[in-house]
Amino acid sequence: MKNPLNPLLDTLSRPMAVTGRVLLGLYFLVPGLSKVTGFAGTLAYMELHGVPLTLPVLLLTIPLQVGGGLALIANWNARIAAFLLAGMTLLINVFMHDFWNEYPGGNPQHELQNFIKNLGIFAGLLLLAARHPEQQSAAVRP
Repeated sequence: MKNPLNPLLDTLSRPMAVTGRVLLGLYFLVPGLSKVTGFAGTLAYMELHGVPLTLPVLLLTIPLQVGGGLALIANWNARIAAFLLAGMTLLINVFMHDFWNEYPGGNPQHELQNFIKNLGIFAGLLLLAARHPEQQSAAVRP
């Protein structure tokens, strides 16, 4: 038996793909830009969490988030951008949302929630990175 939702999903495939990419892109673009305006505070927060090589990591994170976010939004090398952002998301989870550690003023429940949310973002990025180019082009055809 055919699923009656398939024709609707086929019709909505392109707008869903575009919306998903744009929202994932914004998820990285906005925090990347805020790291520029809040550079000192971000650096201090990273140091508090024991991120190694804090300054070089932050200087690498900013262009990765801004550039990767823009690449997803523009669908320019989206698979590569998604793959790189997925790796960064895992590293952010381990170092910045380490709910298993205690910090002054920290909230382990909030960090656990962010950790799990980022696993969902990671999963979405993996799905995007795993798409074959013909699937990509089919999803954006008019």
